[in-house]
Order: sequence, then structure tokens, then C-alpha cells
Amino acid sequence: VLFLAYFALQVIYARRKYKISPPETTGHPEFERIFRAQANCSEYFPIFVSLLWVAGIFFHQSVAAVCGLLYLYTRFKYFQGYAVAAQGRLGPLYASARLLWLLLGLAVAGLLAHFLLP
Repeated sequence: VLFLAYFALQVIYARRKYKISPPETTGHPEFERIFRAQANCSEYFPIFVSLLWVAGIFFHQSVAAVCGLLYLYTRFKYFQGYAVAAQGRLGPLYASARLLWLLLGLAVAGLLAHFLLP
């Protein structure tokens, strides 16, 4: 949640810096990149939290926590990279996607073990 608050504050600061009033979402290219980075991170947050929760409960808390921390770090790097240049988001984007897939795999493995194994 702190990351989402940080990203939202960055949008507010960018709005002030480039004099873009809400509800406008276009303007200076740097503002648009920051706005899009914040929106993208917010869109993926419910998926991340759901997978983290299920993987933590049904697979292993420590493994899920490490994956969660790595995911948050990659999203932070994604935000920083996207704020500078659109190409700067790609490496962290792919890393965060791999971590989401890993969390999905852990969640599915945990659920299968819980419900299929005696």
C-alpha cells in the first residue's frame, strides 16, 4: 500500500510541476509517463495481492514473502524507469511478470496439495 501511495504522490507532484489539473491525463510527456506508470502499477496490485495471499496460505509464507518483496522492488524499478523513458520500463516489467507467474505457480501448487493430497 505504501508503494501505491508513493506512486500517487509522484503523480500529484508531476501535476503541480507541469501544471496539469485533474481530470486531465495528457500534457507534458514526462507527466504522461508518470501517470501511466502509476496507473499500470495500480491495475496489477489486486492480482499481486491475491496471488501473494493464496501462495502464502497454501504454499509457504516465507517463499511467498520473498517473491512479494522482489515483486514490489521490480515494480518500483519499473516506475522509476518509466518516469525517465518508456523503454526504461521493459526490464523491470518482464521481471515483475515472471514473479507474478511464479506466485501463480506457487498458489496453484499449494491449492492442489491442500485439496488433492490427504
